[in-house]
Amino acid sequence: MSEEQDKKNNTATKNESATKSESQKKERHWYAVHTYSGYEDAVARYLKQRVDSLAMNDKIFNILVPKEEKIKIKNGKRRAVEEKIYPGYVLVDMILTDDSWYVVRNTPRVTGFVGADSTTPAPLSKEEVDALMSRMEHKDGKGFLIDLRVGESVKIIDGPFKDYDAKVSEVDSEKGKVKVLVPIFGRDTAVELDSLQVQKI
Repeated sequence: MSEEQDKKNNTATKNESATKSESQKKERHWYAVHTYSGYEDAVARYLKQRVDSLAMNDKIFNILVPKEEKIKIKNGKRRAVEEKIYPGYVLVDMILTDDSWYVVRNTPRVTGFVGADSTTPAPLSKEEVDALMSRMEHKDGKGFLIDLRVGESVKIIDGPFKDYDAKVSEVDSEKGKVKVLVPIFGRDTAVELDSLQVQKI
């Protein structure tokens, strides 16, 4: 093969890669954006305002703070709360262009896109997005947020071991149960209780 043909082939390959890169850029995808922790909702609000004021609705379609419903148990009471699935992240449904990248990246409290580096955002896969949406739509309060940690000392306030002191050995957030070690006859005995049956000392 001649040197000239090599050059032509290399040029064609480069052009093809550039075309692929450009076509990927013009496709609509979900991207994860890293924010300062605790500012996820504020970033979503700021970004929505910027999209409206800069007329970017044809490039940036949806901004989402992924949340799910949990049952929180604290001070002997249960209540449903919304918990962030990925603290410190906001998801943006957008077509990636230089302009849309700039609008998102320069939103206050945004530190960058998730990707190989902050200037090369990596889109989420369809499987990741579908799994996340399914988790967010699950509204039956599955899962408990129990304000107890393994190794903490607690007092049992209900049941046959009422008024015993114990130590937490296991926390089952899905069932709202805890396993504690109760000293009986000089030995630690494992007992499973509802998390409402114990309180921190």
